[in-house]
Amino acid sequence: MAAERTVSLSVNGQPRTVTTDPGRPLLEVLREDLGLTGAKYACGEGRCGACTVLLGGKAVRSCITPVADADGQAIVTIEGLASGDKLHPVQEAFLAEGAIQCGYCAPGMILGVVGLLNEKPNPTDAEVLARMEGHICRCCGYPKLLKAIRRAVQAGGR
Repeated sequence: MAAERTVSLSVNGQPRTVTTDPGRPLLEVLREDLGLTGAKYACGEGRCGACTVLLGGKAVRSCITPVADADGQAIVTIEGLASGDKLHPVQEAFLAEGAIQCGYCAPGMILGVVGLLNEKPNPTDAEVLARMEGHICRCCGYPKLLKAIRRAVQAGGR
C-alpha cells in the first residue's frame, strides 16, 4: 500500500481534497469519500462503462483510474452534468427516447456520449458505435439507447 497523500480535485465545479492512497480507484473516492453514487461499480475492469465520468472533459472509466491521475483536474459526474434544473442536452435526449430502464448503465452512457461530443462534435454513426461499444446495458435497451444517442448527436449534445 502506498503512503497516503492529499489529492486536490474539482468535482462538479467544487474544489475537494481527499487524503488517501494515490493508487486507489477514482470511483471509490467519488462514491465512498465524496458521496457521489451516480457512477456505478460493475465489472471493476473498465470494460462495461457503468463507472464512466469526465476527467478533463474526456470520458474515463473511474474504476481503473487511480485517484492520483485526477489530481488537479476537473471531474464531472452525472450529479454535476445538469445546470440547476436544466438537464444537459444528452440527458434530455435519453429522457425523450425513454432510454433509461433500470438506470444502472445510464449515467455512464450519458457521460460517455458527452465525452465523445466534447472530442468530436459531429461524429459519424460508425464513430458513435465504436465509442459506445464498451458500454453494457443489463436491460438490453440498446435500440432506445441508440435512438437517444443519435438524437443527442443531432442536437449537438452541448
